[in-house]
Amino acid sequence: MLPQKQIQTTLKQAFSILLLFLFLFTSNRLSASPTSDSFVLVLDAGHGGKDPGSIGRKAKEKDITLAVTLLTGKYISEQYPDVKVLYTRKRDMFVKLHERADFANKTHADLFISIHTNSSESSSPKGLEVFAFGVFRSAENLEVVKRENSVIYLEDNYKEKYEGFDPNSAESYIIFEFMQNKYVEQSLEFAAITLNELKSCAKWNNRGVKQDVFLVLREVSMPRILIELDFISNIEAEKLMMSEAGQKKYAQAICNAFGKYKAVYDRKNKIKSTKPIAQKEKASENTNKPNTTPVTKDSEKNGHAHVRRVYKVQLMALPQPLPANSPHLKGYKANYYRENKLYKYTYGESESLEEISRIRTSLSKDFKDAFIVAFENGVKVQMK
Repeated sequence: MLPQKQIQTTLKQAFSILLLFLFLFTSNRLSASPTSDSFVLVLDAGHGGKDPGSIGRKAKEKDITLAVTLLTGKYISEQYPDVKVLYTRKRDMFVKLHERADFANKTHADLFISIHTNSSESSSPKGLEVFAFGVFRSAENLEVVKRENSVIYLEDNYKEKYEGFDPNSAESYIIFEFMQNKYVEQSLEFAAITLNELKSCAKWNNRGVKQDVFLVLREVSMPRILIELDFISNIEAEKLMMSEAGQKKYAQAICNAFGKYKAVYDRKNKIKSTKPIAQKEKASENTNKPNTTPVTKDSEKNGHAHVRRVYKVQLMALPQPLPANSPHLKGYKANYYRENKLYKYTYGESESLEEISRIRTSLSKDFKDAFIVAFENGVKVQMK
């Protein structure tokens, strides 16, 4: 339990950062409208210049990330001519974390991808990880987050710019519990797609999709992910990431993931895609038992089964399930269904859209980004 004085200090920090976040979000989103109808993608090569990132036996993180980022941009530009690809850096230079976010916001980007390599004190760990911004922390993730966030020490005015945030203090991360973001679900879904594409790059197992509080993602006002390609501290993984063949594999996998994300984005926004979907999306796996309505003989008419449509309020999406008493649920008895390897939590159920809309409104004080989803006989369907 934190001392009362420390809790008060932490809450003050939280409030000041929340105000800063709201200011940055509204000013960047409302100051001007996009100058182009093109989909804007910002690719961020982690580290650079005086910040080498993690160092392996032969390679530096900043060199691997730049090579993979430039290849990724090249492949996407070639395959998706309607996409405007921008970079936070295209050469070996130092870019502050907040400047990367500012660049993405000012260009009105639709998607942000930050590329990194992982590291460990042990040479044994290997495998890729894909992160979305969030507060679902673990002790293991915290070490990764601390390392990636520690780059702010290279910035002259980091104490003022990041409101006293200390990357090495676990308590500092409490402030992010106060931040809600409507792009979390899209980020998690894209992270899952990316992991699925990248896992073919190496013969060893991946380490999954995770959420945590990376500063480079914090102020970005759009769906965003951070990719840890593999462990530069592992000889075999370092060799793969250094090789031209390996870098091409990583870049093509990220390009493929982007293509799948863009196809869904175009469909949702009723945009004519320049490239057809390569594969049909897999049907959602639905584990919400209350949604399942068995079809009986009495429900069959003229050879057609009765379709029962119900509505629910979706609260959040996470890469792993929550315990029943999790504070993230804020006292609500929520159910979940699985889709794109994510656990999507819902509350309430009604066949009346008007009634579920009232429930969503009542939840808005605790879950401001909650929205309504529809199911037919236990299977999620698009809202009409």
